[in-house]
Amino acid sequence: MKLPTPPSDEQFTSRLRSAAVAARIGLWLGICFGLAFVTGVISHYAQNHSQPIPFPTSPSWGYRVTQGVHVVSGTAAVPLLLVKLWTVYPRLFARPPRGLRRLAVEGLERGSIGVLVAAAIFQLASGLLNSAQWYPWSFSFRSTHYAIGWVAIGALVVHIAVKLPVIRRALGADVDDTSQDRPNATRPGVLSRRGLLRTTWVASGVAVLATAGSTVPLLRNVSVFGVRSGDGPGGIPINKSARAAAVTASAVSPDYRFTVAYGDREVTLTRDELAAMPQATRSLPIACVEGWSAGGSWSGVVLRDLLDLVDAPRGRDVLVVSLQESGPYRETVLQGNFADDDRTLLALRLEGEELAIDHGYPCRLIAPNRPGVLQTKWVKRLEVQA
Repeated sequence: MKLPTPPSDEQFTSRLRSAAVAARIGLWLGICFGLAFVTGVISHYAQNHSQPIPFPTSPSWGYRVTQGVHVVSGTAAVPLLLVKLWTVYPRLFARPPRGLRRLAVEGLERGSIGVLVAAAIFQLASGLLNSAQWYPWSFSFRSTHYAIGWVAIGALVVHIAVKLPVIRRALGADVDDTSQDRPNATRPGVLSRRGLLRTTWVASGVAVLATAGSTVPLLRNVSVFGVRSGDGPGGIPINKSARAAAVTASAVSPDYRFTVAYGDREVTLTRDELAAMPQATRSLPIACVEGWSAGGSWSGVVLRDLLDLVDAPRGRDVLVVSLQESGPYRETVLQGNFADDDRTLLALRLEGEELAIDHGYPCRLIAPNRPGVLQTKWVKRLEVQA
């Protein structure tokens, strides 16, 4: 069987496939990737148990903004990446240059592009699937997405370094300048170059509007893909239900007891005794790595008041243990600055109503500027670390 002959560079004649277009789209694609990378590193750091520099508790909405920017910039990058790949596609079939030095530069460029394209596609595809909470793989999303993010940004830096002279010339000239076009790119496209760029900007804008409502309440009515915005009791979405966590019986059992411990000191309370303690109300957002966030009015016991029951010193990390018997977030570590913040609650109520079981009844952790996966539900025990 005869294999099909691959296309040659000469077959791509559209003037739209030009350095002028590729550089302009690449500029905005690089900005989106940069924003996604920086906010992704922030999110990863916020979820670490060990933090050499404590993650700040203020502003309380900080994680909501950074994670929203992370998802929005990644979404905006999708149409940009598709158009960018279309414009540079002919380069894949260009003949290698002669001369050892030029061949080495060309090899470095093509190698970095190959790594960059593969990493970018993986990051955007896996990120979108994470937003939809669909995981058709067996590896850890968080650690893999983080590692490939470094690969992608490293390949991007190499690519920019190699192509910087071309990028500078392309951006410094008019978009219709043909001095850097391939010799065979002589046929006008269906659109003008400006028309293609405007269409690409609009496509990215539509993609942002279709998803940003998960973070920006004003856009919820137009964000058709922000499907989890405002869902759930009290207007707060639910990532993991009580049924999925296998706590439907233990959470409502009359035998439930909450325990706070430090060293050999330990205090055990029923939920009624928790409710009888001085209560505080805090307006705090909850934001998850999938990109959604929502604000709520939470009421409960200030966590520091509970730690004072066992004379726990300030500045100590606290192990928070859930009723759920398995899962990566059954136990989380609350850093000392969060434990001492008077906005951090063991919440019993949301929007004036008793917590729904899917929101963490009988009690849950809620703290300012903290990833949603660490806002532990169905709390049964606090252990102050020595």
